[in-house]
Amino acid sequence: MSLLDLGAAERAELATQIRADYEDLKAKGLKLDLTRGKPSKEQLALSEDLLELPGPNNYTDATGADVRNYGNLQGIVDIRQLWGKLLGINPDLLIAGDSSSLNFEFDVISWAYAFGTNDSERPWSQEETIKWICPVPGYDRHHGITQRFGFEMVTVPMLEDGPDVEAIRELVKDPQVKGMWAVPMFSNPSGVTFAEEVVRELASMDTAAPDFRIMWDNAYAVHTLTDEFPEIIDVLGLSREVGNPNRFFVFSSTSKITFAGSGVGFMASSEANLDWFKSIAGKRGIGPNKVNQLAHAEFFGSAEGVRAVMRRHAALLAPKFEAVLRILDERLGKYEVAQWTKPTGGYFVSLDVIDGTATRVWELAKEAGIVLTPAGSSFPLGQDPNDRNIRLAPSMPPLEEVEAAMDGVAVCVLLAALEKLGA
Repeated sequence: MSLLDLGAAERAELATQIRADYEDLKAKGLKLDLTRGKPSKEQLALSEDLLELPGPNNYTDATGADVRNYGNLQGIVDIRQLWGKLLGINPDLLIAGDSSSLNFEFDVISWAYAFGTNDSERPWSQEETIKWICPVPGYDRHHGITQRFGFEMVTVPMLEDGPDVEAIRELVKDPQVKGMWAVPMFSNPSGVTFAEEVVRELASMDTAAPDFRIMWDNAYAVHTLTDEFPEIIDVLGLSREVGNPNRFFVFSSTSKITFAGSGVGFMASSEANLDWFKSIAGKRGIGPNKVNQLAHAEFFGSAEGVRAVMRRHAALLAPKFEAVLRILDERLGKYEVAQWTKPTGGYFVSLDVIDGTATRVWELAKEAGIVLTPAGSSFPLGQDPNDRNIRLAPSMPPLEEVEAAMDGVAVCVLLAALEKLGA
């Protein structure tokens, strides 16, 4: 029973019903929030033991160095070995830093802009134009970094197996295209995991810019909603094999594993890229919070220890995602007014509504006390040319609030669609 197939009388009758439902929704005085992919209090509580670590009188890393003191720009070997095994990365090519991977990402972009990379002819700030590839829908905070530096952000569509490599292959023929954002596993917000053939193509394709860089933010590599952990592709090894060893900067963190505001960030790349990075980082600071790194190493114990924690996260998250998908299907499926992803990991559901109605859905939801991420947030500059995409983030609210919010979202999607059709 597609909404488009209804006759005028049937559509008018449905519109009367949905408008009444919307008035009922507003009358509830809701205050619900599905805006950011934050861990819930229950998820944060999974890591409370961290607050008692490192253990008493245990302030030395595996090399015997005192973690309370200055030094060790690369981070302690204990956490690098553990994380390297988890992601399949040589720990010698891994830097452990503070807090979030976004810190590393901002540094790479800003330092390339100020100084140029180890493969640059000049600082990027001296280029007439800098262009940057952004798969869409994508991560708004990524877009915010390249927007801050005035990059021209060029979009390519995110497909079911990753970004459109045919479009990317054409774009990188332009020497002003300096790089690309990528969230390769359980992508934000679509939940897509890049297929191996897509990854191989990104590693091997010819680029006009010798300093072309892919910012490989593997933020959700172990953030499953099931008991399954997908294979993590070794992009550093792959790019080295095909003759482009400096192409990738790989990022990860514990931000949605332990404490989101006080975790450990990670960056991996080629030796040449890391030498370039450390030559600047050494002027910015003397070293990271190694006490926190040792605490995390003790807390996890091993790579399997990380996976065990993530299974506990999945047990808390999965019912919320199941509720989102169930309500979307029950309330909207028969009307064919929306499409949505069905992720098996990550933190988001990507909802596409009828073209030209996403902003109206957001407005209606806000008026009813349901705060959603603004329409278009998953696109550079917040501009979705089709005004169709809305990112849903069900992780933080309790399950009953997720259900109430999604029931309201479904009403708003239907009302916006009916308004668009003149009903």
